[in-house]
Amino acid sequence: MIAASASTEPSRAAAMSRAFALLLACCLPLTSLAQSPPAPTATAAPASESAVDPARQALDAWLAAFNSGERAPLEAYRERWKPDMDVDRMLEFHAETGGLRLVRHEPSEPGKAYALLQEMESDTVARMQMTVTPGEPARLEIRTIDPPEDLRVARMTASAAIDALVAKADAQAAKDAFSGVLLVADGDDVLLQRAWNRAGAPADAPITLDTKFRIGSMNKMFTAVATLQLVQAGKLSLDGTVGEYLPGYPNAEIAKVTIRQLLTHSGGTGDFFGPEFDAQRLSLKTHDDYVRLFGARAPTHPPGAEQRYSNYGFLLLGAIIERASGQSYYDYVDAHVFAPAGMQGSGSLPEDVAVPGRATAYMRKDGAWTDAADTLPYRGTAAGGGYSTAGDLLKFARALLAGTLLSPELLAEATRNQTPWYGYGFMSREQDGVRMFGHGGGAPGMNGDLRVYPAQGLVVVGLANVDPPAANRLVDYYLLRRPLPATLAR
Repeated sequence: MIAASASTEPSRAAAMSRAFALLLACCLPLTSLAQSPPAPTATAAPASESAVDPARQALDAWLAAFNSGERAPLEAYRERWKPDMDVDRMLEFHAETGGLRLVRHEPSEPGKAYALLQEMESDTVARMQMTVTPGEPARLEIRTIDPPEDLRVARMTASAAIDALVAKADAQAAKDAFSGVLLVADGDDVLLQRAWNRAGAPADAPITLDTKFRIGSMNKMFTAVATLQLVQAGKLSLDGTVGEYLPGYPNAEIAKVTIRQLLTHSGGTGDFFGPEFDAQRLSLKTHDDYVRLFGARAPTHPPGAEQRYSNYGFLLLGAIIERASGQSYYDYVDAHVFAPAGMQGSGSLPEDVAVPGRATAYMRKDGAWTDAADTLPYRGTAAGGGYSTAGDLLKFARALLAGTLLSPELLAEATRNQTPWYGYGFMSREQDGVRMFGHGGGAPGMNGDLRVYPAQGLVVVGLANVDPPAANRLVDYYLLRRPLPATLAR
């Protein structure tokens, strides 16, 4: 899958969501949960014009530099076309995807060029748009899309799709690229639940079905449910503001941001990953600590004007949950989300606490796997970073569908598209005529994915203790091959 770390969010947080957004515009990974943009309809320019159109030149130049997988061509591209481009992020993105194959150029228009791309190491298809405006850096957007007819993977029978997934995971683990758990459930039936240990993994800490994996931004689903429970109880309002629930908030513009805007990443609240976080990651122990450090910042854009993935916005929700409930965020989620769902292997205990069964996080560095402990926050937060098991995530999905955690009406509201690719704390989209919701997560040494198809009762979980997109790619591999409902099969 084309992923951005998906981040696209800022590079390391980006990995925290693998759910999808704009690669360079907001640094999120490209994932199959993205809303498919419409195909361009402009009339294709003659070949002679396309050859000299700056947007087409910039697109082709970026693809050549990116596919080289080398720093020098990317730096040359940055100097010529995009001075704000993060070359390190591009190199990470290349390592994740193996490069992008040009399927074809698409109809373009002056100043904008389009192309259809396919990830070298997966079935993922994406549409690329390059925009060149005189006097401004080139702007590149890449979004995953449903494959066009000529690139579709053949659908299989239910059992054959599971067999294909197992074979793919076996192959990835054998080449030291996957370590984790995959789970597929169809209603009450669990079709697959299996653990894989990558080649070369330490024998003294094997991955099992009960392993607790760090889940990155998947925690946002728990934060959303907690927030909406408090809305349901009348303690919060979707149209209530940060300033109402956090009196004295340091920035007057952010104080105007609503709960609804926080849940949909449209409040302009930005991110917190970067040099300040890196310098203080072990001293940031509470949600209030983050607010003290980052609260004075102005919004990145006028609240409500656009959607940009925001980890800090979900930290604010954590602080608001604490004020509204009178409990710590962790105690509230334990009591009102994990306990009712029966999720006994989930939590956000600090990294210096010995949690039985919590996997070591392995990140790729200089071509080898190394412990990612030095990149981890003090503990998981309302924005991400907790841990869970595949079995617990299945329980979470089932509790949502059963109405145990939220009313059916509020769940429907939370998991429909409030924006092109997001509901209230859940990624949401329709693919092949089938509605799904869920969330991904990823950062160095962690990758997870939950997809729920409510009408079919299908739940798919992938978890890994290695870098993205190890789990996302396998989830996508299965979903592209599984049989569609009979009424949609073609």
